[in-house]
Amino acid sequence: MTGKLQAAAAQAQGAPATSPQPEDTATATVHVFEVPADKLLQDWKEAHARALAYLHALGIPPSERELLTADAIARALRSQPWEATSDAVAETLRALREVLPQRYPVSRAPAPATMDAFLAWRLDAALSGRFSSQPNATGAALPLRCSGVPASMPTLSRGSMVPSFEPRGIHRLFRRGRERHEQATARMADAQGEHSAVSRRRNYPWVRVAHRRRALLMILVLIPSVIASGFMVNVLPHQGRTWLGAAIVLFFGALFGWISIGFWTALLGFFTLAGRPDRFAITHRKEDENGAFTPGGRTAIVMPICEEPVDRVFAGLRAIYQSLQRTGMLDHFDFFILSDSSNPATWVQEEAAWLDWCRAIGRFDTIFYRRRRVRLKRKSGNVADFCRRWGKQYRYMIMLDADSVMAGETLVALVRLMEKHPDAGMIQTAPTAVNRRSLFARVQQFASRVYGPMFAAGLHFWQLGDGQYWGHNTIIRIAPFMALCGLPRLPGKPPLGGEIMSHDFVEAALMGRAGWALWLAFDLPGSYEETPSTLLEEMKRDRRWCQGNLQHLRLLPTEGLFGAHRALFINGVLSYVSALLWFCFLTLSTVQAIQDVLVEPDYFPKGPSLFPDWPVWRPNWALSLMAVTAMILFLPKILSVVALVMRRQAQAYGGGFKLAVSVLLEVIISSLFAPIRMLFHSKFVVQNLLGRTVSWGAQTREDSETGWWEAIRHHGLDSVFATVWGSALFWLNPQYFWWVTPIICGLILSIPISVLASRVRLGDRARARGLFKIPEESAPPAELHDLDQNLTVAEQQAACVPALEHDGFVRAAVDPYINALHRALLGNRRRLKASIRATRYALLERALANGPAALSVRERRILLSDPDTVDQLHQRIWMRPGKTGEW
Repeated sequence: MTGKLQAAAAQAQGAPATSPQPEDTATATVHVFEVPADKLLQDWKEAHARALAYLHALGIPPSERELLTADAIARALRSQPWEATSDAVAETLRALREVLPQRYPVSRAPAPATMDAFLAWRLDAALSGRFSSQPNATGAALPLRCSGVPASMPTLSRGSMVPSFEPRGIHRLFRRGRERHEQATARMADAQGEHSAVSRRRNYPWVRVAHRRRALLMILVLIPSVIASGFMVNVLPHQGRTWLGAAIVLFFGALFGWISIGFWTALLGFFTLAGRPDRFAITHRKEDENGAFTPGGRTAIVMPICEEPVDRVFAGLRAIYQSLQRTGMLDHFDFFILSDSSNPATWVQEEAAWLDWCRAIGRFDTIFYRRRRVRLKRKSGNVADFCRRWGKQYRYMIMLDADSVMAGETLVALVRLMEKHPDAGMIQTAPTAVNRRSLFARVQQFASRVYGPMFAAGLHFWQLGDGQYWGHNTIIRIAPFMALCGLPRLPGKPPLGGEIMSHDFVEAALMGRAGWALWLAFDLPGSYEETPSTLLEEMKRDRRWCQGNLQHLRLLPTEGLFGAHRALFINGVLSYVSALLWFCFLTLSTVQAIQDVLVEPDYFPKGPSLFPDWPVWRPNWALSLMAVTAMILFLPKILSVVALVMRRQAQAYGGGFKLAVSVLLEVIISSLFAPIRMLFHSKFVVQNLLGRTVSWGAQTREDSETGWWEAIRHHGLDSVFATVWGSALFWLNPQYFWWVTPIICGLILSIPISVLASRVRLGDRARARGLFKIPEESAPPAELHDLDQNLTVAEQQAACVPALEHDGFVRAAVDPYINALHRALLGNRRRLKASIRATRYALLERALANGPAALSVRERRILLSDPDTVDQLHQRIWMRPGKTGEW
């Protein structure tokens, strides 16, 4: 080592190298440097080692590292005479930054004048994969901004997307206001060159049929509900003549009507699937499927993400890309990853994953990534921001969720359908739940797969072209979406005011009020999603959805909305309020049961009366009413099995016997979950009505499990409440206790139920025995097979990476290529006030002195958002002498 350093020093002075000296020589000097040799050797040893480490990080071939290091040291020695050697590391690495671009010239266009030369060299090497095991075979490069700075998005093509309505008073429901709005919207659509769907909507044949079908559904729901309420009146001892009895009848009638909607929807769906295809189905005409695919514009595949598992996001997108590639239609589509992630670790890992993917396929012009700096209006704001900046370049966008996967044939079919139906504004697919392993998730995805197609067909039967948008796995016509779907802030504070959270229903209603048709492609395969893996994860998601759906009550008076979309708003509200209605019904029934025991009946009420008021109990009527209610709840599940057997699809679910056993177990498990969900949803509704809001965080996508302490924390009070309720009823009115035993038992056992249902081990055992099996497990489609392979590769690569490199912040600071990419995507330096600049440099000094662990997430985000601090952080970590182990 000493000989090499002396040779470099001699080269720097233009003199012949001195003969190598022993490592332990204490008095050796190197020409002009009159410093002790041990101090000199110590500094230059560190410089030599640091240069080799940096070349290793760059991926430079090992055979060339020593030569490059010697050259850099020689240049450092030649740069200036030193009185001290404390800058040996810094000067050597500065020299190395000059050596590398000369040894490996930039293979692409010259760097912008605003970009540092070595930054441009690192970016070029990163994009080309010159020193990587995955080189960029096609040589595709990043697009450039107008300033010449590389960008990860296409050239801007700005458009407008402003709020298109104001939530005001009930007078806007009147026909005159709606007609004025339709006329204004029609003029706007004509001015944009779009089809004026408003002027033709009244002539659509499906509109009149939809009115008749909805009238039929209303009759089928109202009449049985009135009859069932009459039965309940006669079941009560005083036939509803008391205020308590009247309240019980009222709540029962509302609940019976609510479950009747689901029953008749499923029954109509069964007839739709069992009979001839619905002539109004958007997928009915398929004669042009094999024709030339020549859409009138390009399609953007858009995935908004926020703090999502990076490996899963990009594995799913790669699977979609691979599927589209097999169709031969890939050139008609572009991919957009729109990030709202604020955690620097996730942010940087997203950038790195995007770089790896684009470099592997050489498609920087097709795969785009952007992270918003200002995260307004959550997902809806993210999508609106994309539309304003790039929407004019595309005719359609296919909206995905972070866990979505869609087949290439499905994506092409959606574009074909939009081309064949110029009046369609959105086409929503019916996603299939897949890829979960916990017992809870397997039961959920089995239920979705078995019962879902029938319910989806029933929804289509009465919605027709006034369907709904579920926020993902949907194709959208961009021009009317931009013109019509800008969302305002609701007056007041959250939870019922502020930003519109459940934006998808609102956007569908706004498209519908302008005359655009919204279809549910209930029979289009190849659309997949993933469900929460535990009951508590599902409840966290439902709490957010509950707040968003309750906001829709504020939007009911919005002018111009059609009745179908107002009904969908109410339906979304009732999906959570119904739990509170059920809780109130049980509470009132319990009060009635206790009152019958504790309060002496009054047979002679006040006022004129010829006969005493004898209480009458009719247990047979109660049993009949319970049987009818059970039929409404469980007959659709039986019909779903019948539909599968009729279509000879039972074998894909493990065979007829395993299918029947799985359905029976699903009924038992869902019955245990029902009261737990009831209490959670009731609390959510009450909390929102009392003004308590919730954060809209990211959903946990992996197969997580619920711990016992977590379950006790969330279910403990419910179990205590159910124990006290059951004990009191058993002591006071044992007969009524047995009527509510299933509900009480479910709540008492909520802790072990929640924990055990979350176990992956139990889910795997059920699958091994052929229970809760779905066709996508019997014969996995190519897209899910690709997804599994992509995740396996990502896991293998992650296992080979040191644990510290999983921290995206550390990776952006230390890794030369990730730092270059991140720095380039930040753009040009910004002018800042001197006080702000000083504060940020103080934060930088603290990070260098104390390591990354000393910084909060917010402080890390500040450093990674500033181009200057990103540059300084990388340079000074590598150039400063001393230990850098914390980095």
